[in-house]
Amino acid sequence: MKNRSELRDIIIKVLYQINIYEEAKIDYNKEDIIKELLEVENSFVNETVSGIIKNNKKIESIANEYLKDWTIDRLSKVDQAILKLGIYELLYTETPSIVAINEAIELSKKYSEEKVTKMINGVLDKIYHEKEK
Repeated sequence: MKNRSELRDIIIKVLYQINIYEEAKIDYNKEDIIKELLEVENSFVNETVSGIIKNNKKIESIANEYLKDWTIDRLSKVDQAILKLGIYELLYTETPSIVAINEAIELSKKYSEEKVTKMINGVLDKIYHEKEK
């Protein structure tokens, strides 16, 4: 049984894959992509991926609002996936804010450059503080 951190790692891989398919205009089935990466059905992965896809435009617009002199589409596909997961967990789930932010930072440390990790941390931190108001 995978823990939540490992499941988040799978979620960003699924989002990355979907991003590639969409950019190449290739039809895909979200469930098939998840099955390739996860042998056992998992509601956390399914609900999170579905939620991010459903709210993608809103999540991207929130990201762009907080990215200073940048837009989300200029980030690498992996960084986009990490940022979207972080924003989604902050705004659309019961995940404690500190956990959502820390998990995104850990994924970013694993897959991104330090300056991108700092940027993702800054964006999520600002969103968190706005949300608290």
